[in-house]
Amino acid sequence: MDTKTNEEQQPNKEESSPPAQTLVEKIQQLGQTNVPQFSRDSNIHCLTIIGQIEGHIQLPPQNKTTKYEHVIPQLVAIEQNPNIEGLLVVLNTVGGDVEAGLAIAEMLASLSKPSVSIVLGGGHSIGVPIAVGTDYSFIAETATMTIHPIRLTGLVIGVPQTFEYLDKMQDRVIQFVTKHSNISTETFKNLMFAKGNLTRDIGTNVVGADAVKMGIIDEVGGIGEAMKKLNELIEIKRKGGKELIQ
Repeated sequence: MDTKTNEEQQPNKEESSPPAQTLVEKIQQLGQTNVPQFSRDSNIHCLTIIGQIEGHIQLPPQNKTTKYEHVIPQLVAIEQNPNIEGLLVVLNTVGGDVEAGLAIAEMLASLSKPSVSIVLGGGHSIGVPIAVGTDYSFIAETATMTIHPIRLTGLVIGVPQTFEYLDKMQDRVIQFVTKHSNISTETFKNLMFAKGNLTRDIGTNVVGADAVKMGIIDEVGGIGEAMKKLNELIEIKRKGGKELIQ
């Protein structure tokens, strides 16, 4: 009679037990906002804003997108979780839905925990408010930020009310950026409506150090500088410091 080895007799625990459900999977499937179990190895959570920011309209499957209905529950969970002391936001986005982007930016700005953003590659269009919504912002030396007026896609009714709606939405973006950065309203509007900088559009493409000189971003740096600054802000928070970042 054949005898089975110990390995054959004992079932493979890894195969029999279902894989642990990650936070993102929970949000995608259930939209849960309850406190997740983050890694105990770090007190910092990294949030990535990549591709195109998807809002109320679903984009084609071949587009790389960041869905705001996935990001917002994560921010709520970060605020609730006592084990998370800081948030690092990594941006490489072309922009996208204005209201979705502003919603993410407002949530970042209202977090009670220290937050630092870093623009890698690009932080264009509505990515600008998200980048400045954190307590402190960095930009890579080669990264760019495109500042341009708001555009509408799809059916547009050519009446004065449409222009007024667009103008008010644009003012919301301008007010948020100027409130959470060191750039003046006049300077930001000049960048937004500049002619000749972009070949087929109105606006300005700002690179690395220029974004810092203009007061949009706080500092030029990479991931090392961003982590160092975030740890400094966490330490200030632990000591009950009331230092203002911006």
